[in-house]
Amino acid sequence: MNQLQRTAIISGVLGQDGYYLAELLHTKKYNIVGLATNLNSHAAQKRRVEQPFLKLIECNIENQESIAYLLELERPTEFYNLAGKSFVGDSWKNAKTVAQVNGMAVLGVLDEILKYQQQHGREIKFYQASSSELFGLTNSAPQSELSSFHPNSPYGVAKAFAHHLTVNYRDSYGLFACCGILYNHESPRREPKFVTRKVTQAVARIALGRQKKLVLGNLDIERDWGFAGDYVDAMWRMLQLNKPTDFVVATGVKHSVAELCQVAFDHVGISKWQDYVTHDMAYSRPVDATDLVGDPRRAQELLGWKAQMKFEDLIKNMVRHDLDMETRNLE
Repeated sequence: MNQLQRTAIISGVLGQDGYYLAELLHTKKYNIVGLATNLNSHAAQKRRVEQPFLKLIECNIENQESIAYLLELERPTEFYNLAGKSFVGDSWKNAKTVAQVNGMAVLGVLDEILKYQQQHGREIKFYQASSSELFGLTNSAPQSELSSFHPNSPYGVAKAFAHHLTVNYRDSYGLFACCGILYNHESPRREPKFVTRKVTQAVARIALGRQKKLVLGNLDIERDWGFAGDYVDAMWRMLQLNKPTDFVVATGVKHSVAELCQVAFDHVGISKWQDYVTHDMAYSRPVDATDLVGDPRRAQELLGWKAQMKFEDLIKNMVRHDLDMETRNLE
């Protein structure tokens, strides 16, 4: 390997963000190592085909000894921690697991990076995937890097713990560690259990006559939705700074679930989307964040970053993808 070539480790590489980040780093000539908990899974096998440049290694992010061995083996220049339980709605049912994976595991990674740097004198730049769920029941909007945290889910609480740990290791030990407070970001690679993909997949099936109704929770909930491919670019830009700091990454515009439905159904020629959507309280969370919309001005000023894809284009792209997938399944 070229001695000047940078090596990046991506934990959680099999997820949506991991795919787009790996694609981005490949264009920038990185040596890319992706961590997966099961190399025999369908997701891992599929990724080998899609991204043959990616070196997949079986590693549990919770296993600190494995992380230590991995750092010695790969000698990375950057470490992107995207691993974690990402579905907020499930976190009430699996609070202990979420706390361990999204919180305590980050402590182990930071510890091993610190030990590695102290032993070898080589810097590893660290990115921590924080979340807009840190703000939770916020009393101000839009939220910036200076806004107070009020997480209102086990997921948000675990993310807040990991966020504060990352800042603490930066302040206490001088680690180059950045937190990206990313607002909701979607793509055709989003899992169907997330509301955006649940809607676009159902719309495709309804348009093709394969499904009659779409059942959702609160249609009035609003979120700041962007494109995952744009957001991973912000991650990379953070680790290229001369001095580490944290950023809100968002579009600055919020949309309701009802608007999401309208755009998706309109794209397949169905104007009266309400005829196909029903509400069920079982799909609502015990407590839901109220007014989450990010202020991306700092990212624009210091990173030169701005969300490129508009909400309407994002949803239309996802609908087209799901129409294509459903059509193939009919053949």
